[in-house]
Amino acid sequence: MILGFLLLILSLTPPQFTKAGEAKLERMIQERDALTAEWKKSESKKSGIFGNRTKKDMIETNEWLERILAKDNLIMDELRMIGDIETTVATQTGEDYKAITLKLEQDVQALKRALAERDKTINGMLETRRTFEWTTVIFFLSTLGLGYWIYRIKKGS
Repeated sequence: MILGFLLLILSLTPPQFTKAGEAKLERMIQERDALTAEWKKSESKKSGIFGNRTKKDMIETNEWLERILAKDNLIMDELRMIGDIETTVATQTGEDYKAITLKLEQDVQALKRALAERDKTINGMLETRRTFEWTTVIFFLSTLGLGYWIYRIKKGS
């Protein structure tokens, strides 16, 4: 999405950096796209009882998001390096890269906020799950005690 826009801008501006740097950036973007596809696949994964998402599913999804953020940071570092090269060659083009870098930094911050909100949601779901687990344990023990009490009554009579 934004990276595609970045590539469009890079293709319209005269190439000041080497083809190796451009190929590296393209490879990193393709890796990010692959990570995004894996994240989408893990997002739809529901291996819990009754088709619900399990804690393991959510942790896997968060791990994919962390990998995407790490890749975004690498792309950002590469763009900063490219921006530095551009600044030494032409100041106007350097200003464009600074604007792009700033926009990408804002996107990374938005992704980090989304990840933090997702973690908050997961923690809320875990708290609900803990309540359900304790209720189940208490119900089981109560049933066990009641069965033992009925057994003693039947055995005594």
